[in-house]
Amino acid sequence: MKRLIFLLSIILFLEAPLNAEKIEVYFGTGGRGSKGIYMAKFDTESGKLSQASLAAEIRGPGFLAWHPDGTKIYAVAGINGGPGVAGFHVKEDGSLEQFTSSLIKDGGGTHISVHPSGNFLLTAQYGGGSTALFPLNDKSELGESVVIDHEGGSKVVGNRQNSPHPHWCGFSPDGRYAFVPDLGTDNIHIYKVSADKKSITKHALAASVPGGGPRHMRFSADGNFIYLLNELSLSVTTFAYEKSTGKAKRLTTTPSLSDQVKAKETFNSAAEILVHPNAKFVWSSNRGNDSITCYKADPSTGKLTVTEVESIRGAWPRNINIDPTSKWIFAAGAHSNTIAVHMIDQSTGELSFPTRNIISVPGPICVLFGK
Repeated sequence: MKRLIFLLSIILFLEAPLNAEKIEVYFGTGGRGSKGIYMAKFDTESGKLSQASLAAEIRGPGFLAWHPDGTKIYAVAGINGGPGVAGFHVKEDGSLEQFTSSLIKDGGGTHISVHPSGNFLLTAQYGGGSTALFPLNDKSELGESVVIDHEGGSKVVGNRQNSPHPHWCGFSPDGRYAFVPDLGTDNIHIYKVSADKKSITKHALAASVPGGGPRHMRFSADGNFIYLLNELSLSVTTFAYEKSTGKAKRLTTTPSLSDQVKAKETFNSAAEILVHPNAKFVWSSNRGNDSITCYKADPSTGKLTVTEVESIRGAWPRNINIDPTSKWIFAAGAHSNTIAVHMIDQSTGELSFPTRNIISVPGPICVLFGK
């Protein structure tokens, strides 16, 4: 009997790694060493990440976004003629094959998001001060962009807020509204979506704290709150979101780092924000301090409380992302050319680094997990 138990234990031990799910992870990159979009394999059970290889050669791919059918990826990148968007088919081995491209016509895109209908995508132009809409045909090919200019500037931080600087684009959970945080205007610009017409129209503004510099945002798991990351003030502003009207009301603002910690650096800047699917935890990345701030979220009020500030094991966390199992966070060190794998404590949301897993990727800007 003991021998049988021993043999069964050996079999289970040997099968465990085989049954562990391995998924592709894609990295948008920039800088001198970048050759395009890179990819690696990630074991969601062990937290082991393979070395990265080139998935598609293209100039300066920044942020990446999936088509909702899970077979295509779009990237803001340099294409023939200037800054634009390129679309790629995902091949069987995970590598990417370009099949479409189109110019933005208002400078380079800093972020990209595909509407849940798959009928169009949006890009945000920090330098151009605009949002661009690209219609997608029945083959998911890109049409000509329609550019929507933002106006004004809060001028609270003069050298950064004299004009509009859209920094992110995305959609409400139901897809009825589009959201574009603008660092220059201190607002979230909200648009009403017409998926059938492949269009958006100006709808409302949601004001952040003066001088905050809105960068990226996320919805809470239930869609009742928006968590807006302010790049300049290194803080997160919570908004109550009214689903029926598509409007947001500012509630509270939580500093990501103390003034004492920020004073130790010559430059500080917030970069990315994440929300756990259980609605209990939020994270944001801090450039300069090179860390991730962990927050506990009150599900009834949306109020955040800082619980931990954890090193990213790298430099300049331009992007962080949570894997599909919600057990791991990847930290992309744009200046250290690294990706570090952190484990999430499911009871506290705090991060640890048990795998000691760091791989090299040239100038990582975006982390996109496989479907």
